[in-house]
Amino acid sequence: MNNTATILQQLDNFLKQEDLKLRKLASLANLNAGTLSSLLNKQKVLTVDHLDRLTSVMNLPEGHFYDQYIEEFLNNTTPNWRRIRPFLYRCADLNKLDCIPKIINLLMDNLMYSPLLFEVAEDFYQNGKRGAAALLFESVALSERQQHSERLAFCQYRLFLLRLGSDLVQNYQAVIQFEPFLDRLDEIDQLDALKDLANACRALHQWDKVEALAKSLEASGKAYYQWTHHSERKKEMNMQKMPTRPLFFYVAYAYLLRACVYEAQRNYTQALRFTCAYADLSWVKETDPDTRHWIGLFKAWAQANTYAYKLLSGDTRILPEYVQHIERNKEEILPGLFNIIEAANRLDMDVDEILQRFESHITEYIQVQADSRYADQLMANAFTEFLHELAFYYFHRRMYSDGFKYLLNCLELSSKINNKSSIIKSVGLFEHNRDQASSETKTAYQNLVNGVYEDEKKKTASLFGI
Repeated sequence: MNNTATILQQLDNFLKQEDLKLRKLASLANLNAGTLSSLLNKQKVLTVDHLDRLTSVMNLPEGHFYDQYIEEFLNNTTPNWRRIRPFLYRCADLNKLDCIPKIINLLMDNLMYSPLLFEVAEDFYQNGKRGAAALLFESVALSERQQHSERLAFCQYRLFLLRLGSDLVQNYQAVIQFEPFLDRLDEIDQLDALKDLANACRALHQWDKVEALAKSLEASGKAYYQWTHHSERKKEMNMQKMPTRPLFFYVAYAYLLRACVYEAQRNYTQALRFTCAYADLSWVKETDPDTRHWIGLFKAWAQANTYAYKLLSGDTRILPEYVQHIERNKEEILPGLFNIIEAANRLDMDVDEILQRFESHITEYIQVQADSRYADQLMANAFTEFLHELAFYYFHRRMYSDGFKYLLNCLELSSKINNKSSIIKSVGLFEHNRDQASSETKTAYQNLVNGVYEDEKKKTASLFGI
């Protein structure tokens, strides 16, 4: 089939090659024969629905004609939103992302399309169409860069969330790009944005920023919670949009974040104080199922973290009870093991039996991280630290085979998520124990280091345009 011919010419050629009557083709495409005749005679404009039906009958891949459709039916004509909107959705459905910028270029000379594209972008975001959403949010942000509007700030917030992934360096850039827009969001959106920004900084170990954001979240959350419980505000409140979590959540989560900051500082007394704060939520007035769900989660997190902070502060008597707790709560196994191995290294504890008991969980999570394209930023970063601590534990006990196994896993995952600090620590720990490594281990290590080196060379070359 001649791809230089127009869509309608190719359709006409198909009719002749297959010796089809127009009425038969209309039936196969589930179209009215009169409509098809009008399309072929250019008396009616071809829509994306018409195009999809006819493409299917012609046994061509979905979206086969989309680039031509833009050129022949959308370019050089006054944009028609009723035709363009469904076409955008089809491009997103089929992941034909290269078509979306071409459509945007047709619209953005007219600012009236900015709010329409924003609505579609948010719909894409809510339905998991991340690539298409990012393209639209970027275009709307670009069109409103001089407006200093809430819509611009919200686009930047969505782009921040879409840019977060497994690469810690890219996540750091996403944080920097979004920070100037935080204060421009409305009060409701700021609650979620403070939480999300704090989580990103927490994964990056930017503890000063986490503390500042947590304090802002606590203050905003408390103020808004109190504001909503004035009886005269109830009616007004029902007319406003609400954040994604119950309002009390933001206050409790601020306490949790502040406990994490003190944990990083090894100030476990203060960490326990804030843990008690989010464990005791008796001040919460709501009793709906969503509220009860989150209260239950905060209490569960507080219980696990109380065990952890007591153990890390030197109370080894709590260890058997802590192990029983994580055995009963599968989601606490990995965080619990990390706390236990950190305490073991700091307090020179023997936890061989505990590690053997949970060995299958460690192996399973290593495989999950190896197979995961988009690693959870918090868990992936924490897991590299866990693997490093685990390797250190085994080296300290002269169990070199296990130590090197986990150290190589650590180096591989650190490279995957671009955790430069962990890469440097892994190289240092390997070199410190190099004399105990087998030739196979040295070869595997050298291959991983060479891979990191080649990746860094590519990045440097791209900076200078080589």
